[in-house]
Amino acid sequence: MLDRMALGELPPKPHTVLRNAEGALCYEECLTRTGFDGPFSILYHRNRPQAWVREARELSSAALQPSAAERLRAHAAAALTRRHYRTRALSAGGTLLSARTPLLENADVLLAVAKPTQSETAYYVNADADELWFVREGRGVVRSVFGDLAFGADDYVCIPKGVLRRVIVEAPCELLLIECRHGVGLLSQFRNSVGQLRMDAPYSHRDFRRPQFNGPLDEGIREVVIERLGVRHTYHTPATPLDVVGWDGTVYPWAFPILAFQPRVSSVHLPPTWHGTFATQGALICSFVPRPLDFHPDAIPCPYPHASVDVDEVLYYVRGQFGSRTGVEAGSITLHPRGIAHGPHPGRYEGSIGVQRTEELAVMLDCFAPLVPCEPATVIEDPAYDASFA
Repeated sequence: MLDRMALGELPPKPHTVLRNAEGALCYEECLTRTGFDGPFSILYHRNRPQAWVREARELSSAALQPSAAERLRAHAAAALTRRHYRTRALSAGGTLLSARTPLLENADVLLAVAKPTQSETAYYVNADADELWFVREGRGVVRSVFGDLAFGADDYVCIPKGVLRRVIVEAPCELLLIECRHGVGLLSQFRNSVGQLRMDAPYSHRDFRRPQFNGPLDEGIREVVIERLGVRHTYHTPATPLDVVGWDGTVYPWAFPILAFQPRVSSVHLPPTWHGTFATQGALICSFVPRPLDFHPDAIPCPYPHASVDVDEVLYYVRGQFGSRTGVEAGSITLHPRGIAHGPHPGRYEGSIGVQRTEELAVMLDCFAPLVPCEPATVIEDPAYDASFA
């Protein structure tokens, strides 16, 4: 969560009467986290927000079939190996909701890639997880009850759990999607005692974009898809759900351009935690951005070989020459599991000596619970990747 916002029409005090210009009562909706103990937003609707009717059909989600537990048992018996997924092989098309291809999962996060080319024609609510996207290509708008949030290439986009929205695609997109089942936010060490981002944090409040609130809007859409426990349920609304006249609070969608992240530079190579950008239970999300490299006269800028025995490491390659890798491409995803050492490809370690700058752009996840490949990942896996380290 970022900071409190207050937009549109609001009563002086929560849980008190708000009427529109015609004297009609507005209906308050509280969107709360951790029961009533966590962050929250309060929205004021023209119509009753609970007056939805469930349709007699369900749209199953491929993400959790079979269950993660079942796949974990099967994966435990498979080879312990470093993996490379070529997402360029995935087809483009459809809406963001229909185009999601799940690739890796554990109890904390689900990683997927989507290449939508069409705007959604129904509203969607993810009741299972916060969504954190990284947009590699394209542009569009997240239209929600909080307003319009524009996004484009190189943006992170966060959609909190429970937010009703639809995605309008303005140019074909390619996104990495991270579903964070326990919420996602900024790193706590970057905040001061009153919640401001510290002056030495790698980003500031000014770097984040909030929704532009335009008041009530009727797009003629009455279908809402709600995903809960991996199953998508359809509902019909008697009126537009985008009927909010005002809201305030700290739970709302936001966007952050990765190139606004201020990287740390040292005399010698820093561990990935220094690139930490967002955190969720069981995972750290890091940003590798163009930057000067280590300035010690004998520094080896390339990451050192390491065996991180408590995490599975995932890298999503955005663009530029990634200094430690050979054979990856824009859109590649690599998985380096715990229990086996990993590091630079042959020649990369030695070849980095004397290099003063990198133009690489990548997103990394360190996950503390083992990640299990979903079935679509097996189709796009590079079988020669593990042997390329020999």
